[in-house]
Amino acid sequence: MLRSACPDAKCTFLTSCRHDNRHEGHTEHSARGLLEGFIQDSVHSETAQQQQTAVHNQTAAMLQIGTSLLSHTAEQTRKLSDVEAQVLNQTTRLEIQLLENSLSTNKLEREVLQQTHDISRLHDKNSLLERKVVEVEQRQQQELQALRRERDELQQAVLQRGELMDALERQLLGATHNQTVLQRQQAELTETVRTLLNAIAQASSQGPAKEDAILFSDCADAYEAGLTASGVYTVKISDSTEAMKVYCNMESQGGGWTVIQHRENGATDFHRPWQEYKMGFGDVAAEHWMGNQHVYYLSHQQHFVLRVELRDWEGNVAFSQYERFYISSEKLNYRIYVKGYTGTAGKYSSFAQSGIDFSTKDMDNDNCACKCAQMATGGWWFDACGPSNLNGMYYTAGQNTGKFNGIKWHYWKGSSYSLRSTTMMIRPVDFGV
Repeated sequence: MLRSACPDAKCTFLTSCRHDNRHEGHTEHSARGLLEGFIQDSVHSETAQQQQTAVHNQTAAMLQIGTSLLSHTAEQTRKLSDVEAQVLNQTTRLEIQLLENSLSTNKLEREVLQQTHDISRLHDKNSLLERKVVEVEQRQQQELQALRRERDELQQAVLQRGELMDALERQLLGATHNQTVLQRQQAELTETVRTLLNAIAQASSQGPAKEDAILFSDCADAYEAGLTASGVYTVKISDSTEAMKVYCNMESQGGGWTVIQHRENGATDFHRPWQEYKMGFGDVAAEHWMGNQHVYYLSHQQHFVLRVELRDWEGNVAFSQYERFYISSEKLNYRIYVKGYTGTAGKYSSFAQSGIDFSTKDMDNDNCACKCAQMATGGWWFDACGPSNLNGMYYTAGQNTGKFNGIKWHYWKGSSYSLRSTTMMIRPVDFGV
């Protein structure tokens, strides 16, 4: 369209001018674009650097914050660990305390169970004791009733005896009015006594009183002299100041026995003081005690054998024999020595052991605080009341059992059986040799 609008030269110039103008504009535009690009790149680079710096600063800040948080977290973790350790320690202590409390509780439970068991046993014992107390009370009531009945019977007997005494007094009063009868009876008695005295005198002049003419040292001496009949003989014991009557058993085990004690009917009281046991008492032909002083003198003349013969109420007889016997002087309380037991009156000897002192009701030399001579009665070698007492209370048949103060020989009949008769006798060891 332009070529057709202008001439060729002019058009070429114009076209060249336009082209130059367009080139200049394009160059300017390019420069402007480069500048803008540079500016933009600079701005962008600065912005990027600023952003990078900001990011770096933020990163540093974030790292610092993170480090601070980590430090804080570590501190908190440490504190939590400490707290956890403390809690664990507290928990452990509490568990230990709970265990100890549990053990203590178990122990207390066992103790409570044991105490409950003990209380139960005590209750059972208490029940048993209560039953026994009731039984004892019932027995005591029965015994009391029996004692009351006995008291009533005794009172009745006393009344009857009082009536009998009154009757006797009346009889005596009546007898006093009959002087003739009494005088006649007195004359008859006098004549009887005179007759007896004449008979005794004749018997003395005719009978074998041969032993009175010769004084023997003991019954063995009399036996060896030919006097073999049992009876009363006169002997003169060494160290004794005068002769004395003794009973000689010339029959048991070959004879020659000097009797130092005999019981047979209870006619003689054996519950006597020291002095009477020392010098002797009773009838030598019946119940008697020879006397500790005489036995002391006799048992020191030579060695003696002791034989104890016993009889019960059922007719049984037994003996205990000792191969050696003697007693000491009064200064040593007539202390007894025996050994070498044989016999049928028990497997063991009922004599107290050797070395026991003699005791009486007024001279307590035993080994018991209870005073055996007072409790068991009589004089004897008691020790601690011991298994024997041949000088105890005499009880008749039917009354002789359950008596702890009777005539006892424990290893034959027991401690509560009172014997019917006893004989203690001695003879020299070398008799008949």
